[in-house]
Amino acid sequence: MSRRRDPFTQDLFSWEPPKVTVSLGDERSGRGTLDNQIARMVSRALREAREDGSSRAEIARQISATVGRTVSEATLDKWASEAAEEHRIPLDAFIALVEATGCNGVLGAVVERFGFVVVPERYADLIELHLIEEHAQEVAARRAAVEAKWRSRR
Repeated sequence: MSRRRDPFTQDLFSWEPPKVTVSLGDERSGRGTLDNQIARMVSRALREAREDGSSRAEIARQISATVGRTVSEATLDKWASEAAEEHRIPLDAFIALVEATGCNGVLGAVVERFGFVVVPERYADLIELHLIEEHAQEVAARRAAVEAKWRSRR
């Protein structure tokens, strides 16, 4: 007779650590020219916002309010199109797009190009503590090496 699983006991192997970095995940924008990569990032942000219930008109209004100039839905469409080579999103509008859509993953896609990651601010002190600990270990190892060298000369 098989034993039934206790419904109140969690499966230890099903636990996954919380996501620490902000990125687009497996779907990267790294193929093609830089213009096309940027257009795909804009498209991804707009798609995620639509899935969360925000319309392009709403996003265009929020971006317009942030940058202080009119941004239309057609402009958003051009920024998201890889074919519209003459229309690329300006940096201020890109920042406003991230604010309006909440798609922080595109920030990760930008900095990954330079070998960095985007980490929520609450982890900054923890990262600094880790760096200090690594430095302390390096100093301790160097000190031990110098002491050993000094003792061998006595």
